[in-house]
Amino acid sequence: METSELESKVQKLETALAVQEASMAGAQATQAATQAGMTSTFTAAHGGTWAVMGAGSAALIVGIFLGMAIAKG
Repeated sequence: METSELESKVQKLETALAVQEASMAGAQATQAATQAGMTSTFTAAHGGTWAVMGAGSAALIVGIFLGMAIAKG
């Protein structure tokens, strides 16, 4: 095997390794972005649930007092 042929094979292996490393970095970045998106979605849904529950509770209390006021009047 000649030196130039060996150098060519080493260069091809280096290129293949660089492509593999770039692919792995891209996959990890995609996974991190997906997890961040899932976390923010869960947080927004959780906050929305609590907001709806708070508004519903306030409406219930107002409705109770309104009903009592109508019943008295």
